[in-house]
Amino acid sequence: MIGYVTLGTNDVKRAAAFYDELLALIGVRRIMETDRSVAWGTAMDRPSLGVITPHDGKAATPGNGTMVGIAVDAPTTVQKLHAGGLALGGKDEGAPGPRGTSGFYAGYFRDLDGNKLNVFCVVPND
Repeated sequence: MIGYVTLGTNDVKRAAAFYDELLALIGVRRIMETDRSVAWGTAMDRPSLGVITPHDGKAATPGNGTMVGIAVDAPTTVQKLHAGGLALGGKDEGAPGPRGTSGFYAGYFRDLDGNKLNVFCVVPND
């Protein structure tokens, strides 16, 4: 149902470099660019993630309670992206691990602009 999500940034170049490296860890690449935005995905007709400077010209700020979930295939991939985000200068918001009893496995961190990300997978319960 979700087509794309954009996160506000005050420095498109810096944000793009962060997401180029982070999303390359799972084989995701740039699919669209403008003078004030960059988007990543696997195809134009699939969900994507972008960064953008606000249209109103005001400073971008992270939304309180806003979070983007990035679905991956396995706990090891959650760990890889969480570690990659921190290595690229992101801030830890919760180490990778199981959450609850539903098989939800997730790690949380913030990007360079303070936007909160959740990398997760669902592990079948045995």
